[in-house]
Amino acid sequence: MGRIGLALTLAGTAALLPGCFPEPVACPAIGHVAGVSLTVAADYAPEVASLRLKACQDGICTEKDLMLNPGATSVDEGCTPDGVCSATSSPDGTLQGFLELPALSENSLEASVTGISPAGLAIPGRTVMFKPKGEFPYGEQCGRVISASLVLDAAGLRQR
Repeated sequence: MGRIGLALTLAGTAALLPGCFPEPVACPAIGHVAGVSLTVAADYAPEVASLRLKACQDGICTEKDLMLNPGATSVDEGCTPDGVCSATSSPDGTLQGFLELPALSENSLEASVTGISPAGLAIPGRTVMFKPKGEFPYGEQCGRVISASLVLDAAGLRQR
């Protein structure tokens, strides 16, 4: 092979090399607040005026009265012919609360909820032991996100 052939071969090889290595992927600039989210089911929400959640993990307990907010679901509004799609939020009858736990891990967690009904009476206390879930929602390069989600209804407290 002559010098020109060798130069063309090397140039072609050099041009293909970047395709052989994965390019870095940008991670979303979304913060994650670790904690336990609680959803009061729509059919049980009228029975609840206030709730107190206690979560214990690795010998550390955190407890507070939850701020309960109306829950909602996304409703697809479809897409226009030019490809613009939209959705809107619609109340779903649930109540949502959150207890921040900065040191949340995938170790077993015990959660207990107590509360008061709109009539001022105590609602039955409920306790559940479960393991929070760890996932990589944006890929392994972006780090693990640990979440703990519970549902409260007339039957009790359970992991979502």
